[in-house]
Amino acid sequence: MDPLKSIGAIAASGLRAQGERLKVVSENVANADSTGSTPGADPYRRKTISFGELVDDASGASMVDVTDVGRDTSDFVLKYDPAHPAANADGFVKLPNVNPIIEMSNMREAARSYEANLNMLETGRQMRREMIDLLK
Repeated sequence: MDPLKSIGAIAASGLRAQGERLKVVSENVANADSTGSTPGADPYRRKTISFGELVDDASGASMVDVTDVGRDTSDFVLKYDPAHPAANADGFVKLPNVNPIIEMSNMREAARSYEANLNMLETGRQMRREMIDLLK
């Protein structure tokens, strides 16, 4: 496989992985205040994402792949609010185990990684253009 084509494939795999990560983070942020629909019911549980290595047989290039989108099994936050419709018999409401500060830092990291992969893709294209110009 052409090395410049490998650059594009590697960058594209990184773009896909970070796009999936941004999707998971946005779901977590959107549901950060969701509660269970009935008293005592579990609220939204934070999603997590795991990455793994994928080796392309044709080029031998190591690429990134989403291996799992799972659930965070940490405890829910309990808030005392007896007037809330989802409150249990003791007056506590279960809130999601989503920490907006952690999610925002994950979002920034994913956005920066996405941008780095985009820059790598553009650099590969620029190298290809320069090579074609030299061959003219």
